[in-house]
Amino acid sequence: MERTAVNPVPWSLELGFHQGELVSGHTRTLYCSGQTAMSAHGEPLHDGDMAAQLVLSLDNLEAVLGAAGMTLANLVRLNVYTTDVDGLFPHYGVLASRLGAAVVAPATTMLGVTRLAVPGQMVELEGTAVA
Repeated sequence: MERTAVNPVPWSLELGFHQGELVSGHTRTLYCSGQTAMSAHGEPLHDGDMAAQLVLSLDNLEAVLGAAGMTLANLVRLNVYTTDVDGLFPHYGVLASRLGAAVVAPATTMLGVTRLAVPGQMVELEGTAVA
């Protein structure tokens, strides 16, 4: 797989994402459903704790990637949904550092939403990965 960053403007690099990712030569694409702070038994965890929900959502995304033989390094697209954009920003460094450790800066969108499917959940991560 060959990845080429597409950045007609440089400001997004400081925030840890590319404007676009051109992928060629890949053989597998994984479309991940949104991952929230749910236990392995489907129970919502960390009600009201944005930082803990973000970490567990990312752990759950990594678990899906791992089950497909991939890692965060394979992410080419990441959608971040949150019920509180301002509340997420102070914790966004956790996400950025884990992506940075994987040496990846996927095309990313953050959206503020009224609510997520599971009451009490404040952040949901949805990704696309290629290998």
